[in-house]
This record gives sequence, structure tokens and C-alpha cells, in this order.
Amino acid sequence: MTDAITKKQARQFILAKQGLIGTYRFTGKQGAYDYVRQAGCIQYDPVDVCGKNAELTLQSRIKNFKKSMLADLLYKDRLLVDYADKELSIWPVEDWPYFSSYRERSRKLGKTFKGLAKLRKQAVSYIEENGPVTSDTLPVEGEIFWHSSMHWSGNWDKKSPAARSVLEQLYTDGELVIHHKKGSRKYYDLSCKYIPLNILEADNPCKDEDSFAAWRLLRRIGAVGLLWDKNSTALLGLYINADTRKRLLSILAKEGKICSVMVEGIKQSFYYRSEDSGLLDAIVEGTADLKPRMSFIAPLDPLMWDKALVNSLWDYQYTWEIYTPAAKRKYAYYTLPILYGDIFVGRTYVVPDKERSILMVKGLWWEPGVRQSKKMKSALEKTLNAFSRFNDCNGFEISIDQT
Repeated sequence: MTDAITKKQARQFILAKQGLIGTYRFTGKQGAYDYVRQAGCIQYDPVDVCGKNAELTLQSRIKNFKKSMLADLLYKDRLLVDYADKELSIWPVEDWPYFSSYRERSRKLGKTFKGLAKLRKQAVSYIEENGPVTSDTLPVEGEIFWHSSMHWSGNWDKKSPAARSVLEQLYTDGELVIHHKKGSRKYYDLSCKYIPLNILEADNPCKDEDSFAAWRLLRRIGAVGLLWDKNSTALLGLYINADTRKRLLSILAKEGKICSVMVEGIKQSFYYRSEDSGLLDAIVEGTADLKPRMSFIAPLDPLMWDKALVNSLWDYQYTWEIYTPAAKRKYAYYTLPILYGDIFVGRTYVVPDKERSILMVKGLWWEPGVRQSKKMKSALEKTLNAFSRFNDCNGFEISIDQT
């Protein structure tokens, strides 16, 4: 077992684990499914500047990926499901039984809202008879005091539209799934129509909340590849404090599911899944496939889940400026980090011109000290062409105004 590695080896291990360096490990729709299974979950966000976050996450890893592949996996093949995990996420439907306690907690919470029980019966009856609905088409009027159990804090005294509230409650309870989406609008239908009974009615594999938290922690470690024993935004949604995190890491280590390693210049221990020991050995021995390639990385990509970790290992600072007032932005509304080989070389802001079917490069910022070699320029052109096809464009045009 490797006891200590350099920062460069840590970077290479994370990228190799995530499929962001070397020969493409994932190809086509099957590759997209395989990657989501490896990561456990990928984050969903409805904003679509040059692809939604989940699509952007997949395009950087999956050879020949098309946006329709994710839609098919979600709403035709039903191998993936939209649900909570790391905030709003997409994950394999086979993991449905693990979230049994989450759904049970939602059902208990739902019983505390006055008038919701009656609305539930009314909504389920209507959906059984009429099929998929959205909050605009469900014939339920009025407002109720309600708060989504997708988020366990907030203003509990706020009224919300009854139709939206009851649909989201049934969805969080697991009685409904998202049938499809039109833009950001969600259409719901009964879970029993789309999730196989052997999954829908399976026993919870986790015997208690500690087991559930440990399972989720193991998934997050696998998603990033290498996580430190430190408060981390990669663990959002687990609701564990430092003592619980350390205890769960100790349990996973004793069970042989994770291994620890030190990284030069960082005092915290790092953990990786035991099944990845061979990959780490190959990195250290210099035998791993580390052929460089360039990728545009999604703002909420698993690689970017812990920006403090990225800063420590890559010396790269990234802020998603979508919520930053325009006058205070350093770069742009929706910049994507540019990864080349095992380093971040810059960031870009690209927007498809749908009328002309051209990808417009509106911003391109290189990191200090990055030399724009012929190889890098060639890699950028290749990446922009691929990203153009991903956005159904016929090429790209550089039109940068960075004043």
C-alpha cells in the first residue's frame, strides 16, 4: 500500500479515476450510464447556457456523448432517476432502496402539513386516471403552508401553491417520479409504472442511519477519487459533523472499503476506495495511461465539488459567478474551467448562436504562466469543435470582448 504521494500524483489519480485523462474509458450511452454508476450521482441544475450541468459533466468524460443519451437513460430506459442526493442529482435507479429512510422521513414530515393528506389522495387519483401532470395541469387550487423536505431547513411558515406542493411532496416521498421535463418544467407520474417492483419494494440495505451515511460517504469518495479528512463541500447533503465524519471513515477503513494516504504539503489524511489501489500503484509506478487531452469542465462537476481541494492540489481558484452581480464578476456569467493534461490551464465562456448554429467563444482566460504551445492550440481547436457538435453547432467563432 502506498503511504504518501506527491500533489502531482494526487492530481493524476483523481483525473484517472474520474476518466478525465488518458484514453477515453467511457463511450456512448452505455459509457454515460457506467460513469454515473461509478460516481454514484451527478448534480442536476436547470440552467442551460451551453448545456445543463449534468450534460456538461458527461460530455467531458464520454466519447461521442450526445445530450439525448442522458434523456434516454432517464426517461426511456429508466436506468437513472432524478432525486435528491448532493442537492438535486441524477443517480442509478438501482440505488433506490438505499434512500428508504430518506423517503420515510419525508412521509413523516408530510403528515405535519395541514390539508396535505386530502390533496395527496386527490393528486394520486387524478394521475392514475390521466397520466403525467405538471403543477399547471393538476386541478388543485389554492395555497398551503408547506416546505419541501428535499431541504431540511428554511421558512416553514411560507405558503406555496397547493398543486406544486403536493406534487413535490409525493415526489420526495417516492410515490411519484419525474416522467419527463420540458425545459425546467417537471412532469410527474406514478413511480410504480417505471421502477421495477423488485427495486421499488426492496428492503433497505442500510440497517440504520449510520450505515446510510457511511454508504453515501463511500460514494462521495468514489465520485471525487481522493477526499481529505476535512469539512468538504463534496459532502453536501450528508449532514454530518467532523466527529461523525471521522467515525464513519474509521468504520469504512476497518471494513476494508477505503485506504488512507498522505499528500505532500497537506496535513490532513486522504482517503480513496480500496478497489482503486491498483490505479494508485500505477500512478506512483508511472505505468498509468496519462495521455493528455483537453476538456471543458462543468461548474458543478464532481471534480469541482470541493473547490478548496482543487485550490490545494492544482493551485487553481474557481468561482461559479452565475449568482455574482455583473459588476462584480471577474470573468463571466457561466465560465467553464479548462483542463489540459493534469493541470487547469484556464477558463472559457461559450454560448451557442442558435440562429447561425455557431458556438460563440465570448471569453477565454489563460492561467498565469501557461504557455500557448502549438499542441495546446491544436487541443483547444479540437475541443471547441467537439463542444460545438455537443451543442448542435456546425463550428465555432472566437468573438472575445473582455473589456
